[in-house]
Amino acid sequence: MAITTSELPDTASAVLAFARARRAEADCAGSELLVAACAWADLHPAESIDAAAAFLMPGGSEHEEPVAGSGAPLVAEFCIAEFGAVLGISTVSAKHLIGQALELRHRLPRLWRLVQAGDLPAWRARRIAETTIHAALTREAVAYVEAQLAPFAHRISVSAVDRLVDAAIARFEPARATEAARLAADGRHVTIEDEQVSFAGTMRVVAELDLADALDFNVAVTHGADTLKALGSEESLDARRASAVGEMARTQLSLDLAVAAGSETGARVPSSTSDEAPAARQVVLHVHLTDGDPVAILENGHRLVTLDQVHRWCGQSMTQVAWQPVLDLNEPIVCDGYQPPPRLREQVILRDQTCVFPWCSGPARACDLDHIVPRESGGPTSTANLAALCRRHHRLKTHSAWRYERTGPATYTWTSPHGRTFVRDPRGTEPG
Repeated sequence: MAITTSELPDTASAVLAFARARRAEADCAGSELLVAACAWADLHPAESIDAAAAFLMPGGSEHEEPVAGSGAPLVAEFCIAEFGAVLGISTVSAKHLIGQALELRHRLPRLWRLVQAGDLPAWRARRIAETTIHAALTREAVAYVEAQLAPFAHRISVSAVDRLVDAAIARFEPARATEAARLAADGRHVTIEDEQVSFAGTMRVVAELDLADALDFNVAVTHGADTLKALGSEESLDARRASAVGEMARTQLSLDLAVAAGSETGARVPSSTSDEAPAARQVVLHVHLTDGDPVAILENGHRLVTLDQVHRWCGQSMTQVAWQPVLDLNEPIVCDGYQPPPRLREQVILRDQTCVFPWCSGPARACDLDHIVPRESGGPTSTANLAALCRRHHRLKTHSAWRYERTGPATYTWTSPHGRTFVRDPRGTEPG
């Protein structure tokens, strides 16, 4: 039971002492959680996988999962989901946790001993372990990193760990270091941060361009902003420059790659000088309104945007708007075949919104549609018997002891191989 502020000591020094004690308790719990992660992995080694099942169903059945660096033990793939579910974290997060624990115990033993002795907070050790896993260091390289940082692991910065990892790669894998340096020398990129959509309906774009390309881009954007102003736009210069980029993308201004592309691939790329019009932008919106609420929900990431922003998107030049009929999410739809028709698939996607496995947030549109009661056991292809599952959790449900049932319009009760239950609905997951 959490305490309230009224129950805390009333002096500054006492509050600090209380906070420090609780931090020590949290560090101890973090250390014990790493031990539990290792114990879980020990209970589910790769050797525990049913070899006969793997032979009969290659690619679909359970496989051995590498979760840490070279030399650390492999684990049975399907055990990870249950460990994550009881901790209230996703399967991917559970994989990271188990991997970090095994990395520490098997490849960073000095740090492991420091954590178990209470001399190194578990969160710091996990951060170091994640870095060495991601770098895919050899055993010699990771031993070098540990020897260098062990005396200072309790206070070393992230950037210092990164530098040590780079030094280890250069020392023990010079060819790899050379190749990494060659690739890093060309830092050009264009990154669209499509997972970060603001309430205003904007998205961040970051680019590193060749000097000449950047200068030409600036001229084109400036020209576009000036043109919009001449046409009556009252937006700020920055807003007009941003709008100009969108117009350039839709009309492919000054972009003629037809000859170059055709010379290498034989394919013809339409240019801005051809007679072919640029493809219209398709905007697929699922808008839910309540009592005139001027807010729309974007299916991608379930972000909120204003209806004014939706109107601006649909009013842009070259944009085609296709209206789709509203689906009744409670209408029972049944079909004869195994594959659901488009209308039924769309209904399930809109109803479930995400993968319905505990703590998973994979978008339903990218998911498989699973027959809750298998088709071969008489389960129909219907609204009531289909649910959205990402490929990882679809395989888990099909080839392991996980089971679930639909207990409400978009509510599912899952039972893990060890009998623990979880209730999943559009608001999230709760232990059963």
